[in-house]
Amino acid sequence: MTRLASAAFTYMLIGVGSGLFYREFTKAQGWEEGAYTQLGLAHTHLLTLGFIVLLIVLLLERAFALSRSRMFGWFFWTYNAGVVLTSAMLIWHGILTVLGKESSAMISGIAGLGHIFLTAGMVFLFLALLKAIKRAPAVASAPAAAGVSAA
Repeated sequence: MTRLASAAFTYMLIGVGSGLFYREFTKAQGWEEGAYTQLGLAHTHLLTLGFIVLLIVLLLERAFALSRSRMFGWFFWTYNAGVVLTSAMLIWHGILTVLGKESSAMISGIAGLGHIFLTAGMVFLFLALLKAIKRAPAVASAPAAAGVSAA
């Protein structure tokens, strides 16, 4: 659980930092405010896919002990590789856009690889979750658990 919390905190810091970079870099380059660049997308990807998703996974870990599954390790590393690759390519492409330079197909290819890793990571997460749900003891219905009889 500490690894998940640390990763979520790291993504929160990097996500907020990337938002600051986006604002200050575009201002310093004389970029028209509100004009499109992928730098803003990196900010939201890091905060949503990194920070928020990992906080949700932390809650799932607390409830279901997902890390007992071998799939969880695969999820953690594959998913994080996807977040890092995708966000790095958004930042790289955004910087090139603001500087008025051409992007290359390589950036799109690496970003696509990042999305593949994200997708695979999510599949591993659901495999771990399904295994944990099957492993979890059945919970009694709410009225029975509260001591209310059906008669």
